[in-house]
Amino acid sequence: MCTEISTLSKRSGNELDSWISQLEKKIKLPESKVKHLCKKAVELLGQEKNVIVVSTPVTACGDIHGQFEDLMYLFKKGGRIGQEKYLFLGDYVDRGEYSVECISLLFAYKIKYPNYVFLLRGNHECRSTSQVYGFYDECMRKYGGVTVWKNFTDAFDYLPLCALIDNRILCMHGGLSVKCLDIGEINMIDRVKEVPYRGLMTDLLWSDPDDETENWKASNRGAGIIFGPAITSLYTHFNNLAYICRAHQVVKEGYEWSQEKLCLTIFSAANYCSECRNQGAIMKLNRNSTNPIFKQYLGQTYPPSPDTGDAGSDLTTYNSRYFMA
Repeated sequence: MCTEISTLSKRSGNELDSWISQLEKKIKLPESKVKHLCKKAVELLGQEKNVIVVSTPVTACGDIHGQFEDLMYLFKKGGRIGQEKYLFLGDYVDRGEYSVECISLLFAYKIKYPNYVFLLRGNHECRSTSQVYGFYDECMRKYGGVTVWKNFTDAFDYLPLCALIDNRILCMHGGLSVKCLDIGEINMIDRVKEVPYRGLMTDLLWSDPDDETENWKASNRGAGIIFGPAITSLYTHFNNLAYICRAHQVVKEGYEWSQEKLCLTIFSAANYCSECRNQGAIMKLNRNSTNPIFKQYLGQTYPPSPDTGDAGSDLTTYNSRYFMA
């Protein structure tokens, strides 16, 4: 009996390795394999709490948005997958051309390296948003039907909402909420559902910081809130945090401190939408340290600058605070 189980496990592992090898070449999986991949991902993600606890050393990554070359390049910058620990802050799909391959590969890595790969939910990991911003159309184009999109969006419901690094850094995709002060309350959310239009879960995925806002106000995104330094200061003090780390907004250098260095934004999709000229960045944390080491990179598919002919030479052609991801 033990030999039989071992053989089945080995066969499953070999199949997963073949999927990873295929996906790393930017070749999509067949529809039947995607269904199995999503099922295995759900089995793992469903065991994790809303707030997952992650220890250092770890590398945190921001939005990917279907930019496959940047996803592969950040592993070159951050270290070999399976040896280095990675925390992704959401928004794997939409906008870019290879959302299917990006999320398939990340799910495969999660299954193979469950203690080295951690995936949070972003505001684009839901049915309503991904149906509008490209992922639905990509699935239809590449598979000729809606089934693959349904498999992925059903799996997205199981993605955790936050990560707590060494009990000192709270990470989420969007930002804070005035509906919650204690981190423990986040674990009380029933997350296995479509992202609602309002509430704590929505704020965690949709909110943005703003240094000019005293407390908080409604967001012009139509979901989440805009939170000011006073909210962040109160939240970090109450929960004994060094700072919060989030993604969700394009920033010129790939990372940006705000709110008296209590809020850090990370964005990993370089030259976002092939027009923003932003750098991508990841954040590495050494063991027992809250001091980030940033690794930046230019887009792997940058078009030449019309002025100089140098790829990615102009990184200041937009206002990062108002370009929404």
